[in-house]
Amino acid sequence: MIKLKKKEEIEIMREGGRRLREIVRLLSTKIKAGVTTNEIDYEAEKLIRKFDGESSFKKVPGYFWSTCLTVNEQIVHTPPSKRILQEGDLLTLDIGLEYRGYNTDYAYTYFVGKSIDPEKSRFLAIGKRALQMAIRQAKAGNRIGNISQAIEKEIYGNGFFVLKELTGHGIGRLLHEEPYVPGFLDRPLNQTPIIKPGLTIAIEVIYSEGAESFVYERGNEWSVVTADGSLAACFEHTVAVTEKETLVLT
Repeated sequence: MIKLKKKEEIEIMREGGRRLREIVRLLSTKIKAGVTTNEIDYEAEKLIRKFDGESSFKKVPGYFWSTCLTVNEQIVHTPPSKRILQEGDLLTLDIGLEYRGYNTDYAYTYFVGKSIDPEKSRFLAIGKRALQMAIRQAKAGNRIGNISQAIEKEIYGNGFFVLKELTGHGIGRLLHEEPYVPGFLDRPLNQTPIIKPGLTIAIEVIYSEGAESFVYERGNEWSVVTADGSLAACFEHTVAVTEKETLVLT
């Protein structure tokens, strides 16, 4: 069941999203070669408390960290560790904030270091553009499938691959609510849910350079990696649909 939000609820989520973006802005200054993902998570925990929030991710049963920090072939759900970031790595920072009982969720993939790699730069640019195109479709009267279709067209049209079993989701009182928001059109468009005012969703572009398939990382019960070892990335925003506009909350 899709839980549409009232104006007052969206305003709380809007403030939570503003705080989350500020947390991410501050955290991004810590992302550099020589730093461990544990160190980034420690800073995230401090900042979440400083901004009067709680970690959304720590409320997921069995998950004990404030962030998921995936590197290179890791796709999603990778816990922080002693892994040291290297020049040229791709690091995805995925973080959720609960503020006054409502959640917002955000992810961004960073290039570690100061050198420029044209292929990796293009890979990340396509993901960012796919998210922008998807958000444009998140408006009252459209369908969830319009969002999925926009992601699919941009990712596959540029030679990359959607990780089809990993999706965006509704969000609000719970971190994960209905509806799920696939990164590809998984059924006829007219069979996907209609987008109505009050919908709040986390739109996620989760994709790889090499293939659609993934496996769980050996020795890590959470971390999901590409089956072929190719690079992966994720870009995510939490958005709210109103009668007149779509608000990017994060």
